[in-house]
Amino acid sequence: MKPRWDITTWIKEDSNNDVWFTTMFDLYALPDDFPGYAEAQQAAAPCKKVAELEKKLSEDINCPRFIPYIQLHEFEALLLADPSKLDWEFLEHEKAIQSLVHLMRDRNPEEINDGEATAPSKRIIAAIPDYEGRKASSGPIVASKIGLATLRKRCRHFADWVTRLEGLQR
Repeated sequence: MKPRWDITTWIKEDSNNDVWFTTMFDLYALPDDFPGYAEAQQAAAPCKKVAELEKKLSEDINCPRFIPYIQLHEFEALLLADPSKLDWEFLEHEKAIQSLVHLMRDRNPEEINDGEATAPSKRIIAAIPDYEGRKASSGPIVASKIGLATLRKRCRHFADWVTRLEGLQR
């Protein structure tokens, strides 16, 4: 797994105990050579799958200053925490945005499944085709407009990670 080499190299480059390392990998389309991948596939619940994968990655890296994080199911799940904010980047898609708002009304964004056509990014692209070519630029802008408070409230696994990172300050 190539990310392992990168992570361990960065850790070796800075041995200061005040320096921590983390990841943000998408669960969706995670490579099958990822640590613990085969075992995690046995878990029915995505949150259990992610917990197993994070545990195995932590064991593989074997550094107390490393905090693995895998996003359920992918970054775009965060955008589905408040899809109305997509209008900051895609104002001309008001009807499509409203359909995403309606879809997510009572749903946990982190539980949107990871099917080839139903993963969070695929749902957004189906509603707003322009998003596909602008994921890297528009996604972070929309997430910032949603705000950390809403992301934490709607995305429990993400909230737990942020809380853990904030606890490192103490």
